[in-house]
Amino acid sequence: MARRILVAMSGGVDSSVAAALLKQQGYDVAGVTLQLWGKDVCVSSGTRLCCSVRDTLDARAVADRLGIPHETLELVEEFRARVMNYFVSTYAQGMTPNPCIACNDHIKFGALLKHADALGAEAIATGHYARSAYDASRDRYVLKRARDPGKDQSYVLFGLNQTQLRRAQFPLGELSKADVRRVAHELGLVTADKPDSQDLCFVRDGNTTGFLRTALGNTEEPGPIVDASGRVLGRHRGLVGYTIGQREGLGIACGKPMYVVAIDRAQNRLVVGSAMELLSRRCDLQDVNWVSIAPPAQPVRALVKIRSRHAGGLATVTPRGAAGATVEFDEPQPAVTPGQAAVCYDDELVLGGGWIALPPSPSSHRDAGTPLAAAQA
Repeated sequence: MARRILVAMSGGVDSSVAAALLKQQGYDVAGVTLQLWGKDVCVSSGTRLCCSVRDTLDARAVADRLGIPHETLELVEEFRARVMNYFVSTYAQGMTPNPCIACNDHIKFGALLKHADALGAEAIATGHYARSAYDASRDRYVLKRARDPGKDQSYVLFGLNQTQLRRAQFPLGELSKADVRRVAHELGLVTADKPDSQDLCFVRDGNTTGFLRTALGNTEEPGPIVDASGRVLGRHRGLVGYTIGQREGLGIACGKPMYVVAIDRAQNRLVVGSAMELLSRRCDLQDVNWVSIAPPAQPVRALVKIRSRHAGGLATVTPRGAAGATVEFDEPQPAVTPGQAAVCYDDELVLGGGWIALPPSPSSHRDAGTPLAAAQA
C-alpha cells in the first residue's frame, strides 16, 4: 500500500509542483489548503478575487488536475494565537518578528501534523526549498540548504524538532525555480505562471504599521527621534512598526543617510545613527533549537545568518544555559535585530538557531506586549 502524505497546498506554483512530484513518486497524496482567516472582504477586479479565495480555488484546480483529493482545513484561531498575536506583541516589545517561522513551527508543522495523524498520513510536505535526510552517524534527522542557493528557505525552518523533521518532506529541495515552473507547464497546472507571494499573508493591503496600530488600539504615542548623544532630530509617529536598520520613512534630514539603530521603549525614543553605528559584533540568543546536531557543550564555529537574505557572517557560537547562546562575529554585522532569528550553518547543514534577544541596557527592556484583539484582521 502506498504511503499516505498530506501536502500543504497554498495555491502557488511551488506547493502545486510538490504535490505533483510526490504523486509521480507513487505516494498516496492528499492536498490540504489552510484557511487562516475568518470572514474575508473580497473585491473582484475583472476575474481576480482576493488572495485567500483565489488561492483556494487554484489549489483545488491543481488537485483536480492531478487526480488527488483536496480539502480546506480551518485553523483561524490557531493562526491568530500562534502567529498574529506573536507578530503584534513582538513589535509592541520593540522587536521585529518573523511570522513565517512561527507559522512553520506551529501551523504547517504543528496543527497540520496533528491533522495528518487524524487522517492516518505518515508525513506532510510543503513547497519549501530545503532538504532533509536521516544522518546515521548522528542518529538524527538533519536539515540542509536547498540545492539552489538563490531560493533556499532553510532559514525559516530552523525551529523544527526531530519529530517534525522526521515526518517532513521537501520535494523541491533539489530543484531550481526554473525547474519548478517547467514541471508546472509540462503538467498544465493553472499555477505555472503565478507570481510568488511577497507580502505578509495577513496584512493584505501591505500597510504593516496600519495593521499594528489597529491591533494595538492606536495606543502608540509620538516621541523624539534622537542620535546616540541624545540630540533630538525629529519626531516619530509611535514606535510600533519601526525596525532596526530602517532608513526610509524616518522623516528627518541630516545631510547623510541615517538608520534606526535602537528602539528605546522605556523613554519612547527612536535612536538613529550612521551605517557604522548600525554594526554589531555580538548578540545573545534565546529559545535556541539545535535542529541537526545534539546541543553542544562547547563553542562551535558557524556561518550565522541574521536575516533570510543575509549572506551570513563567520562566528563563534557559545551555548548558555538550557536554551541560550552568545554569538561573537569575526567581523561586525549590520542591523542585528532583536526578534529576528540567527541561524547557524556548517556548509549546507543547518546546525540550529535562536531568536536575537534585546540587549541588556537601562534604555531597552521588554514590555508585556498586547495580544491581537479577536476582531478580524
